[in-house]
Amino acid sequence: MTTHRADYRPPVFLVDTVDLSFELAPKATLVRSRLALRRNTPGPLRLDGEALELLDLKLDGAALSPNRYTLHEDGSLEIADPPDACTLELTVRTAPEANSELSGLYLSGGNYFTQCEAEGFRRITWFPDRPDVMARYTTEIIADQTCPILLSNGNPGETGTLPDGRHFARWTDPHPKPSYLFALVAGDLVSVRDAFTTRSGRHVALAIWVRRGDEDKCAHAMASLKASMQWDEDKYGLEYDLDVFNIAAVSDFNMGAMENKGLNVFNTKYVLARPDTATDADYEGIESVIAHEYFHNWTGDRVTCRDWFQLSLKEGLTVFRDQQFSADMGSPAVKRLSDVLRLRAAQFAEDAGPLAHPVRPDSYVAIDNFYTATIYNKGAEIVRMLHTMTGEQGFRRGMDTYIARHDNQAVTIEDFVSAIEAGSGVDLSAFRAWYGQAGTPEVTVSEAFDPATGRYTLTLRQHTPPTPGQPTKHPLPIPVEMGLLAPDGAELATRRLLLTEASQDFVFDNLPARPVPSLLRGFSAPVKLAGLTSAQLRFLAAHDTDPFVRWDSGQTYAAEAMMAQLPSPGPRAPDAGVVEAFAATLANAETGAGPAADHQFAARALLLPSEGLLGDRMTVVDVDGIHALRQAWRAALGRQFDRELRATHARLADPGPYRKDGAAIGRRALRNACLAYLAAAGDVALAATQYTEAGNMTDRLAALTALAAGDSPERAAALADFHATWRHDPLVLDQWFALQAAAPRPTALAEIRRLASHPDFDLRNPNRARALFATFANANLAAFHATSGDGYRLLADAVIEIDAFNGQNAARMVGPLCQWRRQTPARAGLMRAELERVLAAPGCSRLVGEKGRLALG
Repeated sequence: MTTHRADYRPPVFLVDTVDLSFELAPKATLVRSRLALRRNTPGPLRLDGEALELLDLKLDGAALSPNRYTLHEDGSLEIADPPDACTLELTVRTAPEANSELSGLYLSGGNYFTQCEAEGFRRITWFPDRPDVMARYTTEIIADQTCPILLSNGNPGETGTLPDGRHFARWTDPHPKPSYLFALVAGDLVSVRDAFTTRSGRHVALAIWVRRGDEDKCAHAMASLKASMQWDEDKYGLEYDLDVFNIAAVSDFNMGAMENKGLNVFNTKYVLARPDTATDADYEGIESVIAHEYFHNWTGDRVTCRDWFQLSLKEGLTVFRDQQFSADMGSPAVKRLSDVLRLRAAQFAEDAGPLAHPVRPDSYVAIDNFYTATIYNKGAEIVRMLHTMTGEQGFRRGMDTYIARHDNQAVTIEDFVSAIEAGSGVDLSAFRAWYGQAGTPEVTVSEAFDPATGRYTLTLRQHTPPTPGQPTKHPLPIPVEMGLLAPDGAELATRRLLLTEASQDFVFDNLPARPVPSLLRGFSAPVKLAGLTSAQLRFLAAHDTDPFVRWDSGQTYAAEAMMAQLPSPGPRAPDAGVVEAFAATLANAETGAGPAADHQFAARALLLPSEGLLGDRMTVVDVDGIHALRQAWRAALGRQFDRELRATHARLADPGPYRKDGAAIGRRALRNACLAYLAAAGDVALAATQYTEAGNMTDRLAALTALAAGDSPERAAALADFHATWRHDPLVLDQWFALQAAAPRPTALAEIRRLASHPDFDLRNPNRARALFATFANANLAAFHATSGDGYRLLADAVIEIDAFNGQNAARMVGPLCQWRRQTPARAGLMRAELERVLAAPGCSRLVGEKGRLALG
């Protein structure tokens, strides 16, 4: 059934309080709920439910006979004529052990966990499972002594032992919340504890709950949590509001993490880290995700969504806030590059395909399918534009207004934008259009200069291609942070332009020479830019003062140079401009000149555009040509700069114990970028040596990745050693599967099949399944798009098998098959056939079905 935003109606009944009691047992958990209901609009009482067994139902203390209620085919429970104010009591039975969907209450490693976003609470008990029904919860958990830890939302209350030997714990959450924020964690877990004192003097007990043996991998997560709490007070004046804050880590989890009020549940990937088990990227990911879920305490929990169409209200805003936090914790320039790369790789591709949708969609079949890059990352870019237009102080006043107006409410995107307007005094009415229009605007540049008068005219034109359901597009307000550079690189002018029409002229007078325009500084809007000449791009890459424009100009120049060579047969030598920029980056990193003095930035600048981003520049993707060209350029650059790369690699050797400060991370990033080029040129020995001598996982995994792409005795030996060393650490072993899945080898398909049959592979574990199959389909494009169609068949087989027990994970995996329209006719036919086979599989879930049908049109 399709849900339409235009059909929204307020809930018929509100729930003031929810009293829950759980008697935990793997095969048959009893859940008793007591709901204090209050009529809000006319109509029957209808409660959502799924995979539940009803044992008892009472209304105001009296048992309801079967003729007083109806159980519908969709699982919902309807009571036709309840009083306007009443108490409903239900007893239901669920089977956590059999819950392979990992939604609702389930077992993982013998421990109990819940995941209720978006619609998982209905798998725990019957309830009006929608975000605009906010209630205060008390929770009692009863279990036997083999399950010593009993956690839920809010503050802890009474604990004790029952006459039958079982024990109990009670929790009270004083803040109203929607059902999707309910959480329960119980089992044999151990904690790492700390404390935080808020600015008002509240003492908050902090704990991270993990499996026994993982305690020594929680220090970074705890430090990140405390830094997040301090940052939110300093930046936004937002103080934590409970006596405890708990994080529980679980290895079987469909998502990255979940912001349940006071009890965040995390995928172990975003909690556990030690220098010998985690890379710099893992550390950065943990810091970012810990912050994101903590920041939800106010932007998502205290102020939540009225309905799921408003999902970006909490996710886009909170992604923006975690991006701000990470920039303040590290290198702002490198953080911005990372955010833009992620947006372009995932969201721009989404906008250009059959699954394109607005940041606030108009309809959905399964809301779980809309936890997308558009909702999160493009949503964050819209918030960033609001921040740009209102300024730091104006945006802060707007956020203060938003919280003050809507604390403990379920609201809409309009409420958020209106609050930012009221607090800042800036009219943002035109920016609302960004939430309703899908697609990535393309901004094209043209210019004119009159040497006699010094008048320079910059013309910007915007166009957004049609997307499914939106053939006609309208101009959007696009803030363009820009500067004008003189021929010697001096800055002549800076300005913020606002492009609001299909075409606009912007005039600058009294310039001494024809300038070079530096546009979209800091990536001020989520758009594509075109029209600058190769000469201008080279100039900006060498001279611009804005790190983003400097990097992006070099990347755009390299991409255009590579695209120009694609149709040409025979040897492909790197473009002279690319070679020059490569040399300058290495030299500047050596001398500490310019942006390359930041070694993380230098490492980014050395990278060639990815195969995926190159493919996005083509209407029909030349998979084989792109792969061959990029591999040839990498090898050629490795050979040409052998001496310089070796010198930089040697100079940046780790001087001692692992540190995760910016300088140390940058040193490793640049050193490993050099290693990758040398390995591409055939130097296996250096990679093997680094693998053996590495003192941290960042360097060891970089060396193993370089070896995995080749075919040498050193490769086999290193892979075997890594597996033997780390096979008992699930997260590290995920890396072992993933780097082999990404290795661009002629035998890749056979190796993926072999790995899928490996004793340590577990298709039911979302992390392990994604490590192999999602990495293969998204990162090993030449193998995935094999002309035989075997790559498509391999992914389709995995999706069908996963879909039989976990529709959420299967729906996330099927995405690459949905991009069939951009392939050559032969490949498109094979991809479409495999997608149709997925949809025709018995029991195809509605999540996979919705994505597949949208892709097929």
